[in-house]
Order: sequence, then C-alpha cells, then structure tokens
Amino acid sequence: MAIIKIGARELAPLFMAGLRSFVASLCIYIWMKAKGITIFPSKSVLLHGLVIGLLFGFEFSLIYVGLGYTLASRTYVLLYTAPFFVALEAHFFLKGDRLNLWKAAGLIMAFAGVVALFMRDLGSFSLSALPGDLIILASGAIWGSTTVYLKKYLSYQTVPLQTLFYQVFFSTPLLFLMSIIVEDPILSGFSLITGFSVFYQCIIIAFLSYLLWFELIHRYPVSLLHAFSFFTPIFGVLISGALILGEGISPGLIVALALVTLGMVLVNHRRR
Repeated sequence: MAIIKIGARELAPLFMAGLRSFVASLCIYIWMKAKGITIFPSKSVLLHGLVIGLLFGFEFSLIYVGLGYTLASRTYVLLYTAPFFVALEAHFFLKGDRLNLWKAAGLIMAFAGVVALFMRDLGSFSLSALPGDLIILASGAIWGSTTVYLKKYLSYQTVPLQTLFYQVFFSTPLLFLMSIIVEDPILSGFSLITGFSVFYQCIIIAFLSYLLWFELIHRYPVSLLHAFSFFTPIFGVLISGALILGEGISPGLIVALALVTLGMVLVNHRRR
C-alpha cells in the first residue's frame, strides 16, 4: 500500500493499476514466447482466463473506488475477509479442501490480529462510510472467489505463467476504462520517485511476486495458502512504520503478529 500511495501522488490509482497489469503482461508474454509456452492451449482455457482477468480488474476497481468513501484502515480489515470466502467456497467447490473447526478458529484468530492492528484507526460507524465498507467487502469476496475459480478450472490444465498472464492481460483494458470514467486528472506529473513506484509495482509486485503466488496456488490447498495473506498487512506496517519511518514496534503490532501466528498454527493443525 505504501508504494502505491507514493505513485498515486502523481498518477491516478486505477490508471497506475492498468499500467502495472499492461507491463507485467508484456513481460510474461516475452518470457512464455522464449520458453515456447502456448498462450492459450484451448478455447476453454481462453474463456476461464478471461473470467479471472475480469474478476481481478473488477476487484481492483472496487478497492480504489471504495477507498474514496471509507478509511484506509477499514479497507485493510475488510479486504482481508478474503480468506474466509476462500475457505467457505473451497469447502463446497474444491475436492480435499474442507473447512473444519480448527481451520475456522485459526482464521478467526488471525483476522482478530488484523483488526487489533488497525483498531485505533478504524473510526466509528457511520452511514456515510457504509457504501465504501460494502464496496471493499465485495472486493474481498471477489479476491477470494478468483482464487477458488482459478484453482478449480485452470490449475490442472495450465502452468503458473499462463494463469498469471490471463489475470493481468485481461484486466488491463477494464482498469484503463475505469480510470477514464472515474479519474481526472490521470497524470499530474512524473518524478523519479513515481517512476520507481511504477517500476516496483510492475516488476516486483505484478510480475515476480504474483508469479510466486500463482506457483503456490497451483501446488497447495488454497484455503491454507490464502490464510497466510493475513501476514501481509502485519509485515506492511512493520516495514513501512517500524523500519522505514522509524516509528518503532508498538505493542499492538506484537499482539497482531502473535494472533496471526497462532491462527496459522490452528489453520494448519492436523488430527492424527
């Protein structure tokens, strides 16, 4: 989030997301061509790839629109309801990825850690923020549903490079279109720090980190894998606040990290 906020000083967020998807899809396309990987092995793969790309683009569109109506801290909390949607949908739609009491308890405990981290910044309930809260909650549901859809329909007939390409490639026109509709101005400048932000988002996040994420989705049960995303806001606050800004490690951060860690222990518990 911090690196996105840096770039958003001069670039409209949705346009930046579209640019990120475009550059990442270009890099992946070149890599697949170099390795001789077929872009679309079948019409079925093309169709499912289009679906996950549109879902991804729609998810990011909702996040950026929702941020205009609610607090960033509430966005973090509501977005990370995604592991609950993954666990519930995987229970019904994916073979061998069942929801049990240990997993449910672990997810609740880890989510409590995220809530504890942002508790003092959540603000009070108000009707004016409710539309934004619901939009962000919907984006969390779409994030989770995209993961389950990918696992069910694409993981057995594609490689991670292909599925990542579909996600970023098909999301690009949707993100650019949403940017044209809701954002003005799109570009207010382009400094060196903005260039670094765009480079980091395109190459490190949308290309390399997403590729690793898709590699893991292809290999492991998604309900267990997605639960580990609870660590993302914890480490984000740790890196940006404690390490970069020198704010130190607060008791709230320690409590949040402890709750998420214990939650992951429960999620991965196996009865003998």
